Amino acid sequence: MEEGNKLAVDGYIFGTAEDAETARQEAGKVAYLEKNMDCRNKENMLAVYQKAIEKRIFCTPVGWEYLRKLQRSLSGDKELQERIPLIPLYTVFDHSAGKEKRTAPVRQIKKKGGVRRLLRLSMFLNILLAVAVCAMFYIAMTDSHPNILNYEKALVDKYAAWEQELKGLEGELRERERQLSGE
Repeated sequence: MEEGNKLAVDGYIFGTAEDAETARQEAGKVAYLEKNMDCRNKENMLAVYQKAIEKRIFCTPVGWEYLRKLQRSLSGDKELQERIPLIPLYTVFDHSAGKEKRTAPVRQIKKKGGVRRLLRLSMFLNILLAVAVCAMFYIAMTDSHPNILNYEKALVDKYAAWEQELKGLEGELRERERQLSGE
């Protein structure tokens, strides 16, 4: 199969094989909806249209064409017109020559639980890091070696110990002097 054929879907040539595969999947969704949806029931059509926009089910021109087709069908009903949302396009189209090339935003995670899984992972890592920081503070506070948190106390204790030792030695010297002078 030629490269152009691998990337072509419903009259569009996509930039990557992943985008083309996404468009093929959307074409399958469109075919399923057209086969199973009752087009005479406008409320049902509106519900499908709104859910497709809300859940961002379609993200390629193949799916957008179907949304536009639903939008046109629904716009004929005066009662529904105010409830028909516009179709949001979450991509950049301006690739004019002479301008900096802008890229499309990162594609959303397609798995339903993907965002939840990433959120749980993020929360787990944040808790783990918080525990590690608390453990480091505990170790730093209980360690006998001077560090940035307890250096002043350690130095004062060290000098106080030296002072006690010097006073003890000074007392011993005076005692010896008295013994020598008393002899």
